[in-house]
Amino acid sequence: MARPSLHIAARDARHFAAFSFVDQITELAVGRHAKGRFQVPRDIERFPPALAVEAAGQLAAWVAMSRLDFRLRPVAGVAGGIRFGPAVRPGQMLDLTVDIEDCDEESVRYTAWAHVDNIEVMRLGHSLGPMLPMEMFDDPEAASQRFSQLCGGGGVGDVYRGVPRHDIEIVEIMPGESVTAILRVPADSTAFFHDHFPRKPVFPATMLLDALIEVSLKAAAGASHWAPAAEIVAVGVPETKIRSFISPGDLVELHAQFIPTDGDGTMRAKISVRQRGRQISSGVLEIADRSRR
Repeated sequence: MARPSLHIAARDARHFAAFSFVDQITELAVGRHAKGRFQVPRDIERFPPALAVEAAGQLAAWVAMSRLDFRLRPVAGVAGGIRFGPAVRPGQMLDLTVDIEDCDEESVRYTAWAHVDNIEVMRLGHSLGPMLPMEMFDDPEAASQRFSQLCGGGGVGDVYRGVPRHDIEIVEIMPGESVTAILRVPADSTAFFHDHFPRKPVFPATMLLDALIEVSLKAAAGASHWAPAAEIVAVGVPETKIRSFISPGDLVELHAQFIPTDGDGTMRAKISVRQRGRQISSGVLEIADRSRR
């Protein structure tokens, strides 16, 4: 596949810098399978586990968009069976794999993995992304040219500059039991809206999950059954659903309610997001002591 011209590469470096996590597609079976990679910059503060999910989802989206000639693109719908492994650190290379189970003009169904040095850091089970018109979100020609670049020599690396800390207000917290908080979505953030998406800015579902993990860990840390010096982390999300978009400047309510454990040392919480009384996301979060796993 021919490499794009220098002016296309320069334009794409600006367009696909804020919230893009595929630097190169290294293996492709059209509409069925792909492998790719993302170099995590060394000089960012952190790389949240949810961004590994984002990277895998973006690789699946590239496969689906190319399959449908960039007329349609998938958006977040149902993420099934997310499992988190060791944390991804700045400077590491993220190796991505996606298998497409089904892809048509209605939706894409896929399974994906992310590895660092052959160690699994994220697994994304049977997930579904509904298809919407590409023109609502981005320029189809720009996306097509970017795909050609990724399948050729790859995109310009080391341009991602990190995401800001969430603006969260804890409304009520009962350690080990529940937490309610308000998330203030930035009104204008170059950290993701320029990529997600140029024509219709949407707060990324993975960043919403990251915010839910943050407040849930604060509540879980107060539980009495943790050992001293426990490393409390999110280890899984059996299923989470997104029902509507969150726009720049929105206020949303985050809630986590812990449920009885089955004695395996894992805490589980029902997580949900509401906006003006309407539920827009729901799921289950699993939290454990990483040092004991």
